[in-house]
Amino acid sequence: MRDFYPAIEPFDKGHLKVSNIHEIYYEQAGNPQGVPVVFLHGGPGGGISESHRRFFDPQYYRIILFDQRGAGKSKPLAEIAENTTWELIKDIETLREHFKISDWHVFGGSWGSTLALAYAISHPTKVKSLLLRGIFLCRPLEIRWFYQEGASYVFPDHWEKFLAPVDLKDRNEMVKTYYKLLTTGDRGNQIKAAKAWSQWEAATAHLYIDQKSIDEFENPDYALSFSRIECHYFINNAFFPTNNYLLENIAKISHIPCHIVQGRYDMVCPARSAWELKKLLPAATLEIITDAGHSAMEPGIRSALIEATDRLRKP
Repeated sequence: MRDFYPAIEPFDKGHLKVSNIHEIYYEQAGNPQGVPVVFLHGGPGGGISESHRRFFDPQYYRIILFDQRGAGKSKPLAEIAENTTWELIKDIETLREHFKISDWHVFGGSWGSTLALAYAISHPTKVKSLLLRGIFLCRPLEIRWFYQEGASYVFPDHWEKFLAPVDLKDRNEMVKTYYKLLTTGDRGNQIKAAKAWSQWEAATAHLYIDQKSIDEFENPDYALSFSRIECHYFINNAFFPTNNYLLENIAKISHIPCHIVQGRYDMVCPARSAWELKKLLPAATLEIITDAGHSAMEPGIRSALIEATDRLRKP
């Protein structure tokens, strides 16, 4: 079972202005002359952390991480204006050009897998390989499973906490109702809804519930940016033109090497989506971790991801 590479500090960090509104925070770590890999965090709205640098051999990789619009240390926090999938894809390209990189490996988990696939479809010549975890295709059926009916059957105790801010009459459209709670009214009520939304996801992300992960969303700014941006994307179908956009366009990236790591008991992004993706990418490899849920911090998933980045070092 592989563990993280030792903790490292960035050799470069800063903010890059990408629109009249947004500045994205970025970091570079590892080997400045190494093979470039870009890390796409989840959520949307989740942000990066120091542990994300540690999936990669720092002697081999030039590790590039950034907080997507409105998330983490990007400015302004929790901003949803000019914040769509297509603008995030432009930001990835802006970063690549800013660092004068011709092409790079792309690593993304959960929403990061959604964004990685969308980016590769839009810019297939810029992607050396895809390493994906906890596949999320952002389809209505996946949103309904997690926020309306499905995961609620497995976590009824935590589901009740998710229901609590919502009036009984509005519970048949949970995402729509939460969007209203998170974007209107006073800040106190927004924070209450933000914590309930975020802690529902944190409670369901691990095979064994991790209270520390739930408690992280007691931070009101983190909870609000995470929940508001997620809800903004989900109520807008991730800004895709069709309900199954990624799979409908997957043939455009069938030539790109792809490895998928999926927890068998992932309640946030069930394995069905990873299976459907693999069937349309016959050359891809799918590794199902038998004793894992959704989080990249699950021991089996973490180990599989590190082994996968190590394999990419070979010619």
